[in-house]
Amino acid sequence: MRATGATDGGGGGSEDARSIMSDEFDRLDATEKAAIRAALIRCRVLAAKIANELRNKRPEQFVDKLLLADIYASLEHVADVLGAVKGSQARGRQRRR
Repeated sequence: MRATGATDGGGGGSEDARSIMSDEFDRLDATEKAAIRAALIRCRVLAAKIANELRNKRPEQFVDKLLLADIYASLEHVADVLGAVKGSQARGRQRRR
């Protein structure tokens, strides 16, 4: 998988991004905040389950190369989506300057 770095080209770094995202989160109503928190918890639970499953697998359990390639492609897609979230934080920060 690819490593994603948080570079914003400015001096503030991730502190600014967190502040902006926090401001946007604070503007949501209680129902929206609860839904986001619940979805994030479900994502973390699923990610932990996947990590445990992969940790316990041995190479000989992946004789189906296409299945392993599918798992890798899916994880790579998740990494790209998470990178897009970081990118949207940086774009929001640039708009506010």
